[in-house]
Amino acid sequence: MVASEAQPFAKTGGLADVLGALPRALVRVGHEVDVVIPRYRGITSGERIGSVRVALGGQVTDASLWSVVESGVRTVFIDHPPYFDRDYLYGVADRDYADNAERFAFLCQAAIEWAATSSPAYDVVHVHDWQTGLVPILLQRADGTRWPVRPATVLTIHNLAYQGIFDASWLPRLGLGWDLMRVEAMEYWGRISFLKGGIVFSTLITTVSPRYAQEIQTPELGFGFDGILRARSHDLVGILNGIDYDHWDPAIDPNLPEPFDASKLKGKAAAKRRVLETFGFSWTAQRRQRPLVAMISRMVDQKGFDLLAALAETLPELGATIVLLGTGERRYEDLWRDLAARFPDRIGVRIGFDEGLAHLMEGGADIFLMPSRFEPCGLNQMYSLRYGTVPVVRATGGLYDTVQDVAAGGRGSGRRTGTGFTFEEYSPAALLTAVQRAVEMFADRPAWRRIQQAGMRRDHSWDASARAYVDVYQRAIARPL
Repeated sequence: MVASEAQPFAKTGGLADVLGALPRALVRVGHEVDVVIPRYRGITSGERIGSVRVALGGQVTDASLWSVVESGVRTVFIDHPPYFDRDYLYGVADRDYADNAERFAFLCQAAIEWAATSSPAYDVVHVHDWQTGLVPILLQRADGTRWPVRPATVLTIHNLAYQGIFDASWLPRLGLGWDLMRVEAMEYWGRISFLKGGIVFSTLITTVSPRYAQEIQTPELGFGFDGILRARSHDLVGILNGIDYDHWDPAIDPNLPEPFDASKLKGKAAAKRRVLETFGFSWTAQRRQRPLVAMISRMVDQKGFDLLAALAETLPELGATIVLLGTGERRYEDLWRDLAARFPDRIGVRIGFDEGLAHLMEGGADIFLMPSRFEPCGLNQMYSLRYGTVPVVRATGGLYDTVQDVAAGGRGSGRRTGTGFTFEEYSPAALLTAVQRAVEMFADRPAWRRIQQAGMRRDHSWDASARAYVDVYQRAIARPL
């Protein structure tokens, strides 16, 4: 696997979680997996194992290689400080690094150079998102004497909104021919796209939920790539991400004051008290009876914060306590700080991120809110289900695939036998109705407990997802190159 980030070494989002968990799940079902990522500033793991020579256009540079083995997975780090020894992975504030095309082309080329000398030969090279989209192109064009049998390639799209689009003048600077500047290759509206190159040249393509695989083939959520993906619809597979039960299990989570599980939920009350106290609320009888609504999110439109802003004066009147952990656009950070100042007995906000607090909030909240405009897979709703925290979500992408509405007529579920509350229309009114339904249902404690337990007993581990990836790998290997 080649990726731009992986837990526990480097993380900005869910991609790193996948690269931390999927390889270990594949090892558990009997496969050998190596992961290649950059050696960013702050990564000190591993030992030096050699170097590779990387050619980008007329520039030839050596990169050091470092390696560490954990849980049966070997991670190889590409070390080139001018590209990777920086404060951030992709850019500063809201601006990408100007040389990202060169940085990640270097990663792709270095990964291939290392793989060419590795033994035994790889059956599959699995790449992730635009940053590694050049790998399938480079492999297809690599010297046949070095690759007598080329491995199959699989590209996973984690979020289609990020497409790696650059000026076409990068082609010769990266050692790529102008023949790639065509509609059937990397050309995209007069520029080039690393992601498009990966889509066109990969053996098979996956994305991170079945619903999202359908959505990205539509103009509404295709971000201009819907036609490109429809052309390869027979090679596109949606596989739902899993969650890492070694790190997300209320029965063993060290961030919770008391363990609990689906059969013994008493410890959840202790977690609720700890969350409330952490956000500065007193533990009173009235507060215990109120539902605790949590959000852990980037504060951007994609995550539904425009809908929440439209309901800013209504949310404090819902009869719930609301806590938020996250960072994002300044206008939303300021809005939520203002709400917390105006309604200190109902709204608590932490601007930033704290992994331990995120676990505690998943354990202590009664309701988790994810009103996303689009959500390729989503992990927090699965964490919430695991921790008996009932999700309220928009029915899109992986949220649609993982949360079943409790209402009569819901997808395959009878009344009060679902796992959460969903809404279809992306509007403040639809979101408000879903939240109100959840708050009202919370008063019916036996029914609420049944919803909690139904969610906690769902299997969202990586094992089933890993087996689905193995099926894709076998299909890719069987495809004539």
